[in-house]
Amino acid sequence: MIEFRSVSFAFDDVPVLEDVSLSIADGEFVVLAGANGSGKSTLLRHCNALLTPDEGEVLVDGVSAEADPVAARTSVGMVFQHPRDQFVAATIGADVAFGPENLGLERAEIDRRVASALDAVNLSGRETERIDALSGGEQARVAIAGALAMEPTHLVLDEPFTGLDEPARQSVLERLEDLAADGTGVVVATHDLRDVLALADRVIAMADGRLVVDEPSERALEALESISVRVPRSRSRC
Repeated sequence: MIEFRSVSFAFDDVPVLEDVSLSIADGEFVVLAGANGSGKSTLLRHCNALLTPDEGEVLVDGVSAEADPVAARTSVGMVFQHPRDQFVAATIGADVAFGPENLGLERAEIDRRVASALDAVNLSGRETERIDALSGGEQARVAIAGALAMEPTHLVLDEPFTGLDEPARQSVLERLEDLAADGTGVVVATHDLRDVLALADRVIAMADGRLVVDEPSERALEALESISVRVPRSRSRC
């Protein structure tokens, strides 16, 4: 479980999060909605101590993320809005192996995790391919695989569909749907719900650094229309 307890945070004395309290259960598929600048990305970066609260605390599986960031980053896999920003190696296999290697695992366990993660995103057998030669959708899948290789209980994605064409969007969606079905908690931050509302158990929305909606997906649409979130005309995928 990820818990935010009265979390407030500011950049250069400008408030970005204000008294946010929220719990995300294991195995839950959550959409975190809101316009650009609403605080979504800042909130997510507190999940694994990339940022730490000015006030309040964030707990991952009952442990403070600030006190034990390694545990938080092991439990919460993060995929950034622009996947290339998080790549640390030239090839698919080396990049996906980076996180497990930093945990000090045995080589056999690292290889097992890499193979499993690549299989989950349909990239098996492509370990030696260069990341810079991949399409945007393939790069997004490599980023997801890198997070999965840490074997997290939650996968957190920040605007994962930005810049992807329709086939790439559908490919990433299918992977997220499969992961959720296998029990991985998924949190997707987005200002555009067209692709993800049908998968969500719950929709949480932010505006001006505060939570303004927290509802099951079927009850969230009306509330979202007032906060600059792109709401689908139907719950079917577009």
